Amino acid sequence: MHKTIIAAAIAATLALSGCSSTAPSQSSSVEMVQSQNPFLQASKLQYEAPDFTLIKDEHFQPALELGIKEHYQEILTIANNPKAATFENTIVAMEKSGELLNRTSKVFYNLTGSNSNPELRKIQGEMAPKMAAHSDNINLNPALFKRIESLYKQRADLSLSAEENRLVEVYYKRFVRAGAKLTEDQKQQIRVLNEEQSTLTNEFAQRLMRQTKEIAVVVDSKELLTGLSDSAIRAAAQDAKAAGHEGKYQLNITNTTRQPVLTQLQDRELRQQIWQASANRGLEGDNETASLVARLAQLRAERAELLGYENWAEYRLEPQMAKTPEAVYKMFGSMVPAVVKNTQKEASDIQAMIDKTGGDFELAPWDWAYYAELVRKEKFDLDENAIRPYFEFDRVLEDGVFFTLKELYGVTLKPRPDLPVYHEDVKAYEMFDEDGSSMAIFYADYFSREGKRGGAWMSSFVTQSELLNSKPVVVNVMNIKKAPAGEPTFVSYDEVTTMFHEMGHGTHGMFSKVVYPTLSGTAVSRDFVEFPSTFEEDWAAHPKVLANYAKHYETGEPIPQELLSKLLKSRSFNQGFDTLEYMSAALLDLEWHTLKAGSPLQDVASFEAAALKKHGVDLAAVPPRYKSTYFAHAFPGGYSASYYAYMWSEILAADAFAYVQTQGGLNREIGMKFRKTIREVGNTVAPMDAYKAFRGQEPTTDALLERRGLN
Repeated sequence: MHKTIIAAAIAATLALSGCSSTAPSQSSSVEMVQSQNPFLQASKLQYEAPDFTLIKDEHFQPALELGIKEHYQEILTIANNPKAATFENTIVAMEKSGELLNRTSKVFYNLTGSNSNPELRKIQGEMAPKMAAHSDNINLNPALFKRIESLYKQRADLSLSAEENRLVEVYYKRFVRAGAKLTEDQKQQIRVLNEEQSTLTNEFAQRLMRQTKEIAVVVDSKELLTGLSDSAIRAAAQDAKAAGHEGKYQLNITNTTRQPVLTQLQDRELRQQIWQASANRGLEGDNETASLVARLAQLRAERAELLGYENWAEYRLEPQMAKTPEAVYKMFGSMVPAVVKNTQKEASDIQAMIDKTGGDFELAPWDWAYYAELVRKEKFDLDENAIRPYFEFDRVLEDGVFFTLKELYGVTLKPRPDLPVYHEDVKAYEMFDEDGSSMAIFYADYFSREGKRGGAWMSSFVTQSELLNSKPVVVNVMNIKKAPAGEPTFVSYDEVTTMFHEMGHGTHGMFSKVVYPTLSGTAVSRDFVEFPSTFEEDWAAHPKVLANYAKHYETGEPIPQELLSKLLKSRSFNQGFDTLEYMSAALLDLEWHTLKAGSPLQDVASFEAAALKKHGVDLAAVPPRYKSTYFAHAFPGGYSASYYAYMWSEILAADAFAYVQTQGGLNREIGMKFRKTIREVGNTVAPMDAYKAFRGQEPTTDALLERRGLN
């Protein structure tokens, strides 16, 4: 009852106060906001990149709230237009609406993920239910939906372009899936569920961020850190000092079950402590997330049932390439036997190494990374520490990632130190096409810090649109551990491929050439959006690319051919583990989201154990990459029932990359074909149609199995 009253009150407030920013009836406080708030007008910087010299935390909430009011008034004007619906007065009008809200929210939500603080988190908590209510006020407006539906039904007779026709279809399906065809009572139930889900997902994200700080492992003795490089030890001392632990060493926990530091630490008890801090987070304490997992699963199941679906996964996958949960289960089911067999062989090799080196214990999760590295060294005669000096961060970015973009797509990125940034570690660049024309602004935010959520991602401050005459302003975010001041930052080969991956997303946004913002750039299905980025990863290992960036940070000498050969041969090593931990997480995501409405709250640990056993992926030494309590993709993020998308997209990426090698590999002709058929079209073309336009046929899984060394 309480939530119903709140939702109704917000709706009433929006309806009563929806007026334009120039209306004379506005209060003096709003006038003051207008005169002082930088969001009230478009940024004067190139491509309306945010002017971070003017933006302060206190500007966000007034601008967001005024933006909601203005946008809602625009929507009411469109919905209540007495003239018959046309593409121009309905669809185009909606594409042009919400300028203030869009401008403010893009900056706000980017900063809450990458450079958060208590004030921003407070605003985020207060705005979450208001934003959810605003979305519902649009999607559940019957007059507005009536206009969209009329256009959808007569679209064949409207002489629309292919992009316009697709936009009408996208709008219609979006409104129907939001509940536009429900009864008024059902719509009210949807509002209540959406409000609670918005509140809980926001709380989940904030608790995850607080967890990261509280579960860091503090070490008293430097001797316990044997195996870490001197630079890593100095960084740990620096982190401990910053956290108030002078004279000690702090090892921070990343947002995955596996922790990178476990590859090097010799002390088994410390490895166990770190692994348990990672794997058991969120189960109890002030920042527990287990209760949020259980309730979010219920909420989503209830919403799916209201919309006429068996479960949330069925609802979520209907517009994706996969279409049904059964298709995803079938994909994973076909791979499980081979993956488990590979993983068990890897486990056997690791246990043999444990025995060989005098370890009197059975392989446990906290042992895998350390002893797998010893096996790698023995099998391939490869030492990760010997490789690191050849992967200096700036060289990887500029001579690796940027070099590949120029070779394939003809674009260059030039530093823009004159553009303001939101943190001193962020760098701004401008992208230019081969003819010298400017295309986009790109921000590189690669280093970890307090206030940044875990993981890596791409986002946009400004979305490309010919209708709005806007060019893209894009950011890539990662969590690379920055070396102490004055020392070079080295990245692992995994981090190298992630840099290429995120730039794949970045160019998906920056290469976009569409008319309508709703269809721009990465606004494609979840199981297609990871395709262009995963495709980009494999260029990191291309001989010509490697030769350009894998150089010793002091001498500039290229990585020795013998060492390079060992690295490339070792790429298929440990793929059973890597694949199984990913698949376990994806299956866990699907199991949570195939629960039916009315299912009781689940005990998280018991549910996880049963789900993994059900699919035959319950190997004790290989837990899921993400357990439920810190599964940011599936619960606070946008990948609920969709974490499978990485594997689905990898099938496309591996097949496409293999095809490219038959077309001469790294060359401008094939690169431009990929740019034009995949990256430039956004969501103006159905995903499989776009893929076939590039590849000439649908993909097979052959290249994926080879890519992962599983055939």
